[in-house]
Amino acid sequence: MQKFSPFRKIGYAILLLGFLVAAPCALQAQDEKKTVDQTVTRMAVIPFQAVMPEDESSTVQCPICGNVNSSGSIVKGSEKIVEEIFTDKLRDLKNVEIIPQERAAGVYRRVSADSLKKPLLQIMKNVGGELQADVLVVGFVYLYRERVGYDYSAERPASVAFEIHLVSVKDGKTLWRGIYDKTQKSLMEDVFQVSSFFKGGAKWVTVRQLTKLGVDKVFTTFPGVEK
Repeated sequence: MQKFSPFRKIGYAILLLGFLVAAPCALQAQDEKKTVDQTVTRMAVIPFQAVMPEDESSTVQCPICGNVNSSGSIVKGSEKIVEEIFTDKLRDLKNVEIIPQERAAGVYRRVSADSLKKPLLQIMKNVGGELQADVLVVGFVYLYRERVGYDYSAERPASVAFEIHLVSVKDGKTLWRGIYDKTQKSLMEDVFQVSSFFKGGAKWVTVRQLTKLGVDKVFTTFPGVEK
């Protein structure tokens, strides 16, 4: 049987003591990292709204920031379509908890009905506070016009214009804004649109397909999206 010298035994004892001292520190560091990684942002998607121009104006103002946007006809229910497409993208984000949309919509309807004379941002902050949300997604549709024609022969192309804000519940500040305003054109009309034309399958897209392309584009700058 192999015998260990007293000095070797002392050496092993020192190593063991060092391990016992270091282990809690390592576990604490792992726990701290885990806590950071598990930080969750509570997000509520407020029902998107269609914003129609007054009189015969061709422009509208964003209800949040006052930004002037082009406008036009809006297919009934299109704001819900844009909201649905954008919310689907949000579900891919990490460390984000999306509050059930039915609950967010219900709280918004009730709070806004009770606060008709209050500024929209104040209403949003009140809604976010009741939902215990960190941020709100607020969207507006200014134009949503369907294509007239077929995939490879259109009398009138699809058009869509929308604006989406990410608003802090704490102070009402806009943390991010995405704007998209597009009417599809042929390559003969706009050769610089070749990339988006082929993303649409080199054909005349529907307004829903154009909206999906627009959401994909603006979402590339959304906070938390991995580049």
